[in-house]
Amino acid sequence: MTEKPRGGVDRRTRQPWGVGLRVVAVYGTLSDLLSVASSKLGIKATSVYNGKGGLIDDIALIRDDDVLFVCEGEPFIDPQTDSKLPEGLSGSHTDWLTLNVGGRYFTTTRSTLVNKEPDSMLAHMFKDKGVWGNKQDHRGAFLIDRSPEYFEPILNYLRHGQLIVNDGINLLGVLEEARFFGIDSLIEHLEVAIKNSQPPEDHSPISRKEFVRFLLATPTKSELRCQGLNFSGADLSRLDLRYINFKMANLSRCNLAHANLCCANLERADLSGSVLDWANLQGVKMLCSNAEGASLKQCNFEDPSGLKANLEGANLKGVDMEGSQMTGINLRVATLKNAKLKNCNLRGATLAGTDLENCDLSGCDLQEANLRGSNVKGAIFEEMLTPLHMSQSVR
Repeated sequence: MTEKPRGGVDRRTRQPWGVGLRVVAVYGTLSDLLSVASSKLGIKATSVYNGKGGLIDDIALIRDDDVLFVCEGEPFIDPQTDSKLPEGLSGSHTDWLTLNVGGRYFTTTRSTLVNKEPDSMLAHMFKDKGVWGNKQDHRGAFLIDRSPEYFEPILNYLRHGQLIVNDGINLLGVLEEARFFGIDSLIEHLEVAIKNSQPPEDHSPISRKEFVRFLLATPTKSELRCQGLNFSGADLSRLDLRYINFKMANLSRCNLAHANLCCANLERADLSGSVLDWANLQGVKMLCSNAEGASLKQCNFEDPSGLKANLEGANLKGVDMEGSQMTGINLRVATLKNAKLKNCNLRGATLAGTDLENCDLSGCDLQEANLRGSNVKGAIFEEMLTPLHMSQSVR
């Protein structure tokens, strides 16, 4: 009777040893067989198994053409199946790990942490055992000092490749964790998700109803900050708008008739095409504002306390300011080309360097007004209330 003894498998390296085929005659006792196997395979054989892993303890159990497996005392491992494990699933990448992330436990496999993002910090931490020097708690879980609620979506992404974030989890927090661990493909997904979650910018004009709510909640002499806001086309007529900061605001085509804008700041504001008829503009600041084509008929710029309205450098092309009270107003280097200023009170007004080309100043009171350096080409000075002396335009 013959047998075909073979080697076993090293339990530490998972590699088969003594796999060379040997054909020997079986005779004598089991001890004789182990002695022959030790000599043929170069090992110290102590156990013999049949092809199905059964331990043979009597030589009488051996049949013709049996394939026997001989080892040095380790449990039976079939080398024909064990050596066929796919690369990447053998050894260190298939074992299970427990992570303690900020006090919360996560259980996963080493391959989950390593395979999808091989260049990430997690992959380097767990690719090879003991290399990184990871600390473990009393339960053997690897300690990671990060936020567990932000780590969970990252771990799930490494498991199945999909970004799934539960309600109430801030995407920015998950993004920071992804950057920390170097999960590059997830960073791209998160940046897109954050961008898509942002509400579109609302540039729609503020309505009268919304603005009245703000006014009611603000003390009368407090400066309500409306700088740069969009009021285009809004109806703000007859409202108390004193001391409000409208600097650089969009007030184009607004209805501000009969509004009280005393001491309001309209510097660089856009008032083009707006209606400000009968508005109170005492002490208003309109430096470099754009009021082209606006209507300011019968407006009051005159403050009894002596506070003067300042419209220096303003664009007032084509405005209609007929009948307005503008005593002491500052219109220095403003543009009033083609404007209508009929019957206006401009006593003591500063018009130095002002462009008054084709401006209608009929019936105006220009007593003590400063017109030095102004452009009066084509300007109309009919029916003046007081004589206009040449000295006013050259002083």
